[in-house]
Amino acid sequence: MVALLDTQSVFDLLLKIPYPTTQARVLEKLQDEKLVARDNGYYHITHLGALLFAKNLADFGLERKAVRVIKYQGTGKLQTEKDQIGILGYGNGFLRVMNYLSALLPSNEVIEAAIRREVRMYPPLAVRELVANAIVHQDLREKGTYLTIEVYDDRLEISNPGQPVVNPNRFIDGYQARNPLLANAMRRMGFCEDKGNGVDKVINSCEAYQLPAPDFRTNEHQTIAILYAHQEFGAMNRKDKIRATYQHCCLLYVTNQKMTNQTLRERFKTPAGNRGLVSRLIQDTVKEGLIKLEDAFVSYIPFWA
Repeated sequence: MVALLDTQSVFDLLLKIPYPTTQARVLEKLQDEKLVARDNGYYHITHLGALLFAKNLADFGLERKAVRVIKYQGTGKLQTEKDQIGILGYGNGFLRVMNYLSALLPSNEVIEAAIRREVRMYPPLAVRELVANAIVHQDLREKGTYLTIEVYDDRLEISNPGQPVVNPNRFIDGYQARNPLLANAMRRMGFCEDKGNGVDKVINSCEAYQLPAPDFRTNEHQTIAILYAHQEFGAMNRKDKIRATYQHCCLLYVTNQKMTNQTLRERFKTPAGNRGLVSRLIQDTVKEGLIKLEDAFVSYIPFWA
């Protein structure tokens, strides 16, 4: 069993206790965590155990559940620079994936107080949370696609198999676990946030980095989360601005605040002279049915509030 399962990582990452001195105690703990099961006197590794701590997913016929990281040259798929498919389980392989991905993502040099330092283009918290979400919310019944992370010059796309169980417009306030045991294990290992607030943190960190709003899309077999590189307010298209307005409104609402013209100008870092421009953007978002007027003080709340 130890040849197939990274039991050391179980105790280091999940249980956070010293490795037991006896095989019986190891098996007892693995069974408690539903990573192994006993049947007719024999132990076998469960599907959950293999997904989380396999030394090689292919040993369990789960190679298509691996995380695939692709780096492209430019903004399209014509030229591939790197294409790496993992073999480890999600638990013992998560930090390796994140370190590998971090090395591929662009960064900018800034100088503060005469000290030069590198700042990542995308918030590390947002990247980590979206990768973890892709893992725990994937449809494990889908067989045809990898969980894929694609790096372009102007964006980062994270795709997981299966359509979401919650409407993408409600990711910020809605939560429904598709794989609760997998999600609980990832949370206990510190790879994702407590249920229900992960997307809030993604949106908040993108606002702090002055990035366009993240985009959540679906197709017949995938859910896709996209982080975009920095754009000035004037360079964003109408759709990007409306999405950012809606997400800003949602983020304030779930933190017991209300969106106003001023908060939206602060989100986009636009001067007071752009009040009229921002007002038109708010009205465009109202017409799209995404937000609504809340009171006479001209504050706004999400359509679902």
